Amino acid sequence: MPSQSTSLYNLLAKKKQFKKTVNFDLKRIKDALNKLGNPERKLKNVINVIGSDGKYSVLNSLKYFIEENKQTTSAYISPSLKDIKERFWMGSNYLSHNEIKKSIYKIEGLKIQLTIFEVLTLIYIINASKYDNDYNLVEAGALFAKDSTNVFDFPLIQVVVNINKQHLNFVKKKTINEIIYQKVGFLSNFTNIYIGKQSPKNGKRIKSILKKNLSKKVYSSNWKLIEKKKNFFFKDKNTFIHLKTKNINSKGLFDNIAMAIKIALDIGINKKKIYKALPKLKFEGRIQYIYSGKLRKKLDPNEKLLIDGCHSTVSGKNLSDYLKTIQSPKYGVWSMMKNKEPSNFIKQFKGVFKKVYTIPINGEKNSMSPEMLAKIAKKNDINVSSFNSFEEVLKKISTKDKKIICVFGSLYQCGNILNKN
Repeated sequence: MPSQSTSLYNLLAKKKQFKKTVNFDLKRIKDALNKLGNPERKLKNVINVIGSDGKYSVLNSLKYFIEENKQTTSAYISPSLKDIKERFWMGSNYLSHNEIKKSIYKIEGLKIQLTIFEVLTLIYIINASKYDNDYNLVEAGALFAKDSTNVFDFPLIQVVVNINKQHLNFVKKKTINEIIYQKVGFLSNFTNIYIGKQSPKNGKRIKSILKKNLSKKVYSSNWKLIEKKKNFFFKDKNTFIHLKTKNINSKGLFDNIAMAIKIALDIGINKKKIYKALPKLKFEGRIQYIYSGKLRKKLDPNEKLLIDGCHSTVSGKNLSDYLKTIQSPKYGVWSMMKNKEPSNFIKQFKGVFKKVYTIPINGEKNSMSPEMLAKIAKKNDINVSSFNSFEEVLKKISTKDKKIICVFGSLYQCGNILNKN
């Protein structure tokens, strides 16, 4: 019997009024919001989080810092890993399956053709507008120009995390310049813009686009992440913070936490509250070890199971750099969606894994086939075999020998692993 979460996704998929295809156009969602009485205007202190890599970790860090300050948040994230309700945080709990279902029928009653992502965004806005949360944190989809999250007239802050070549399939001009323009060229002129760490070329492009933007702009040169003897520290003009947390293993994640700290300080959250929140930070599907559960029980105590949803060259490098610091033999289990850059991604793992096993992402039509991924890995001189499932891979490689089994390349696959566990 399908879970409640699966049933809700199936309900969305069955509605002919809701399209699975990606079609960027703000008119549809604005018409829907207008029919609903513009609930988006009830959300105060909106913080948009835009970019390619790091949206979730910046948003989630901010959520922890704000809530440690005894203030409330709503949050909209995508994708969810284990359950559809993880997309919708409403101040003290996730939105219930029943409320999600009610919202779907309410939106269907508007008689407007919408994409599924637009429906999900509307579910968030409809329900977040019922609460008087201090801050409302909103993760953008693929782009921002005509993204359904770009509907708030006066957001408090717009955060731009690292931008790279992800989402090229969504733009006519297949260039990084066009990606940057679609994400940055449509930011508000009446907000506070924070720009995270970028490549030097992309940083220059972003500054050039934002020259005429009237908003206050804070660039990553206004704070530093310092690494010293495997410890990380945040530093700006006035504050120095040791980033003490046991759950974070990636320098890339620390970069994102540092950005969130800068924003938190600027909205009045003090250093003591940040210190209290840091040990609580955790990011599912981001260099996450699985210590218990059904899958873990199938492994020998000498074996470690690690999952990471990295799917770009930037996030892939973060995982690769981390794995290079570990002496144990490492085996990779790789999956990837079709709209990514698999060759540039996998070449970063040459020499990292003893062997890579490719598997499909169950339930995802746009999953690349294991055979195609294996072909790409071979071209990059990586020892590889293709399999039909994660369970088949475990039967093949699980022994009493010390090793790390790392599932990587897709957040959707990480979600599958967590649900199986």
